[in-house]
Amino acid sequence: VQLVESGGGLVQPGGSLRLSCTASGFTFSSYTMGWIRQVPGKGLEWVSAIRSARKGLEWVTAILSTGPTYYAESVKGRFTISRDNTENTLNLQMISLKPEDTGVYYCARRIEHGYDYWGQGTQVTVSS
Repeated sequence: VQLVESGGGLVQPGGSLRLSCTASGFTFSSYTMGWIRQVPGKGLEWVSAIRSARKGLEWVTAILSTGPTYYAESVKGRFTISRDNTENTLNLQMISLKPEDTGVYYCARRIEHGYDYWGQGTQVTVSS
């Protein structure tokens, strides 16, 4: 299993960034995926998740479908999570960024009681 994030950087308050995570080594479409960030001085904070397609679907339908999305209150309305099961990618579109969004953003694979595989992280810095 490998998860590789990209897209981080330095942005001014109010700006936008799009993070991506490329997955390999497992059936990406079958797993709920999430974004978690490590905020300086505050530890790990769950940001967002997107479920896999409903089980039992035909393979083609499952590949082209996604499940519900979930967001932390602190990012709701500003961040949008999405996935492309044909490309094995997970995305996080972030707008109206605030200094408190600064941190290292990790892509992770969800299992029943947590996240078992994590990427190496990508740094997001929101500062003027």
